[in-house]
Amino acid sequence: MYQVLYRKWRPQVFTDVYGQEHITETLMNAVDTGRVSHAYLFTGSRGTGKTTCAKILAKAVNCEHPVNGNPCNECASCRGIDDGSVVDVVEIDAASNNGVDNIRDLREETNYMPSSVKYRVYIIDEVHMLSTGAFNALLKTLEEPPEHVKFILATTEVHKLPSTILSRCQRFDFKRISPEDISSRLKYVAKQENIDLTDEGAMLIARVSDGGMRDALSLLDRCASYGKKITEELASDAAGIAGKEHIYSLVNAIRDRDCTSALEILNNLYENSCDMERLFSELISHFRNMMITLTVPTYKSLILASDTEAEKIKAQAQSLSLATVLSAMETLNNAIYDLKKGDNKKITAEMVMIKLCSPELVSDNAALLRRISELEAKISSGSITVKAVPEKKAENPFFSHKEPQKAVDEAPIIKEEPKPIHETVKTEIPVSQQAEAPKPVSPAVSSNEEIKPFLKWSDILDIVQQSDPMIMSFLNNSTAYIKDGCMCIKPTNPILQQFITKKEHSEVVLNAIKEVTGQDLKISLVTDSQPVKKEKAPVATSNMSPLNSLFERAKGLDIQIIEQ
Repeated sequence: MYQVLYRKWRPQVFTDVYGQEHITETLMNAVDTGRVSHAYLFTGSRGTGKTTCAKILAKAVNCEHPVNGNPCNECASCRGIDDGSVVDVVEIDAASNNGVDNIRDLREETNYMPSSVKYRVYIIDEVHMLSTGAFNALLKTLEEPPEHVKFILATTEVHKLPSTILSRCQRFDFKRISPEDISSRLKYVAKQENIDLTDEGAMLIARVSDGGMRDALSLLDRCASYGKKITEELASDAAGIAGKEHIYSLVNAIRDRDCTSALEILNNLYENSCDMERLFSELISHFRNMMITLTVPTYKSLILASDTEAEKIKAQAQSLSLATVLSAMETLNNAIYDLKKGDNKKITAEMVMIKLCSPELVSDNAALLRRISELEAKISSGSITVKAVPEKKAENPFFSHKEPQKAVDEAPIIKEEPKPIHETVKTEIPVSQQAEAPKPVSPAVSSNEEIKPFLKWSDILDIVQQSDPMIMSFLNNSTAYIKDGCMCIKPTNPILQQFITKKEHSEVVLNAIKEVTGQDLKISLVTDSQPVKKEKAPVATSNMSPLNSLFERAKGLDIQIIEQ
């Protein structure tokens, strides 16, 4: 009967284990010197040799004629352990034997002497699956087992083990096997099995296996079933990393902001039973490869692709900016979470695809960086021309371009005597002066004239601070003077205009003025009549997208943006 390659070619001695020399040499020395611990913990990712080393160690401690710490594989003990006839070496699957009763049975068995070998060896695989009660039942036996008992625990998730278990074992961490070591082993196995395997095909299989020897041998077995010479292209087909034209088409649509094409591709995939979550995972993997290509000169060693595929990935990556790639990855990562909890995966996927094709709909930092990067690229390529324009009147910075501005922008600066706010807006302030709260207005007074400041203005601000800290935050560092029945306030924060005209704030200021001066004064705001430097003028963003705000700021700097 045919036996799969990873079982047929499982190492039988420590020296055959590839890529774990830091562990195998230590175990060989321990066996050779007779310093074998009572409990070992093997941890690492799948296919790196944990269970294999556990079986070799079980044979080595029971071998009648060990060779430099390796089992001889010829004595009765070694042969019996290999064929399973020795009942003193027990393999336990903790996933299906994880209860307290199972561990109690094991604990009782440890009291019996081995029947045919020197040590009873318990190999507990996936030990992290044991229940809390089972771990507690194992503790005492694991710490002080009988002299004829050895424990070998294996797990892929060591962080799930209690510290009480970890402290009772000698721990060995199995690392991922390097592609070079895997490739070397594959070529050796292929030669013994008369499989025609090229060096490029072996290296691709090694990279795809992600550090696991078992995965590599399984993929070699699959490639061998084709009955052809195993080249890089054949290994790529067998591994399922070819035939991703729909991924390239989706990325091109995202790059070109072509929502129509993206949604058509998505709908076609959905109609052909493509899982949306799986599709987005593939997209993330593809964008990750492009990210590596754009940032690492030796990118081929870090991406799982053939040389031909790697060149194709590089060509597409060069048509995108790094900001676009990172933005897409962040959006797709969030989308996978939404897909898992959403009811209609297709609608969720369509929404995500529209966001990817329309970055102006997304306001996170990654999307903004993408838009800025694209704008810089257009300026560099000449699709957008930047020209200086003649100076024009500064726009009022407190209103969005979408709001009516005639009453503000065209209001002349008043150079005569200051007028109360209620006269400017033809509405009276409703405190002791019976005025209704006016709406935001343009400054009403010029500060051209030399007028002495009101010395007790700080006393008024102290009262305001206690009653209304919010309006006080805009009055900080302001000055004031009294003229013609008005307290003329000259603020340093222009946003004061939007708040001082509201009833709840104006009443606080008016009451403070009356308390200090003893007079029923009105309020008037003062603005400089000097020309405003346009680079100082903030751009209104209340109703603008960040990109439109960027254009408005450019206009404020005497820069004209012309799209070609």
